[in-house]
Amino acid sequence: MKTREAWKSKLGIIMAVAGSAIGLGNFLRFPVQASQNGGGAFMIPYFISLLLLGLPLMWVEWTIGRFGGGFGHGTAPGVFHNMWTKNRFIKYFGIIGIFGPLVIFIYYTYIESWTFAYAFFSVAEKYSPATTQAGMVSFLKGFQGIEKNNFFSSMQCAYVFFLITFCLNMFVIYKGISGGIEKLCKIALPSLFVFGIILAVRALTLGTPDPAKPDWNIINGLGFLWNPDFSALKSAKVWLAAAGQIFFTLSVGIGVILTYASYLKKTDDVVLSGLTSASANEFAEVLLGSSIVIPVAFAFFGPIEAQAIAKGGAFNLSFITMPLIFQKINLGAFFGCIWFLLLFLAGITSSISLAQPSIAFLEDEFNISKKKAVIIFGAAAFILCQPAIFFLKNGVVNELDFWGGTFCLVLFATVEIVLFGWVFGIEKAWEEIHRGADMRVPKIYKFIIRYVTPLFLFLILGFWMYQEGISTILMKNVSQGDKPYILGTRLMLLGIFIALAILVKIAWGKRKTKVKK
Repeated sequence: MKTREAWKSKLGIIMAVAGSAIGLGNFLRFPVQASQNGGGAFMIPYFISLLLLGLPLMWVEWTIGRFGGGFGHGTAPGVFHNMWTKNRFIKYFGIIGIFGPLVIFIYYTYIESWTFAYAFFSVAEKYSPATTQAGMVSFLKGFQGIEKNNFFSSMQCAYVFFLITFCLNMFVIYKGISGGIEKLCKIALPSLFVFGIILAVRALTLGTPDPAKPDWNIINGLGFLWNPDFSALKSAKVWLAAAGQIFFTLSVGIGVILTYASYLKKTDDVVLSGLTSASANEFAEVLLGSSIVIPVAFAFFGPIEAQAIAKGGAFNLSFITMPLIFQKINLGAFFGCIWFLLLFLAGITSSISLAQPSIAFLEDEFNISKKKAVIIFGAAAFILCQPAIFFLKNGVVNELDFWGGTFCLVLFATVEIVLFGWVFGIEKAWEEIHRGADMRVPKIYKFIIRYVTPLFLFLILGFWMYQEGISTILMKNVSQGDKPYILGTRLMLLGIFIALAILVKIAWGKRKTKVKK
């Protein structure tokens, strides 16, 4: 069996996991979620979710990833099998940890390519003729190929940037764990933080853009985002939103951290490393993410329009509102460029991590070379990306995002926490967490991992099934014209899952044959 790759340094793995966690959601999704769900009051369920859900799952995934790596497994099917050897079906539950990241990758890469394109558009002042919300919406739709207009006659430009972005992802992945992912993250993460700090300082020193409207200023913009509406805490929707944001922001429940941690040595510290990467992510999200987009939108457009902008979602905020703002400030082309470069760096450090579980699965379970695994993954992923590109207007990306980026996260996290705390055994699990650790996890987390986190996850799944499950499955909120595309997307997802199940069966069949010989 070939030697598995390894991280060159402790800093490298921390940077890589932080890079996986710090993505578009930190700078776009978080401020939107906060402003829509009680402002400052949102931080109460947010930090409770971080303590009861995020950190326990972070430590669990680091630990079981390192444990599985000791047996030559870098993905959930193999890791789960080694944690519960008596159950021959548990490896099939692990498929979710490959399926989820792959599904996210096939639409996330396309969105990531938009940020790369807009960085160029900022420097070239390509979107400067669009001076209104409607004009900027038209620019974005023209770029995406949804409509033909004066800006773009086809989606050719978008597709070129997608190809460049896709190839960059494949190049980094091909260079390997230490030579590609670690090197990129050591450059990208510091650059991202520098860009974020520059933008945050510029935002916080903005003052009052329009002297005729003195109340429209950055201080009141921060107040708009953070003034607490404690009545919102009575709503289950707010608590679910906070829990969902923690999943999103820490990249737990995806299977990526598990794979990254499988390249650790058995005595590498997962307690401090997990806490450090989570802290870096929270700094990017809570301090930088909340200081830029919503407060600046308030200062330029006022409270009513800022509320409408927040309700319009993360895409509108980034690709419509922010470009309009950059046109109104000095050195707008520069600030626009570093804003979209920040998003691109956040995106690519996440997307390369999403590809790694599939590639590790091919390498570990079929004993094939990195080159061959990347070629197989690249060819399959490229084909699977096409529906997200060409049927964006028909809701395909939203469908992929729900099943891959929301439902699978909670489901996979539920499976792994129950397996870790109950089947593997909390005493054995606690010992495994602290192997090689320089610090101790507070003992209360022994109780939290065994009882509180699983209960929290079951409640999330239960509330979702009660509130939205049936209507989502029956496509009740999907327009009649889009239903064939959504059905086609679901059939594609089912096909991906079945294909992965067949590959798992083949891999374990080969292993049994070797044992018999």
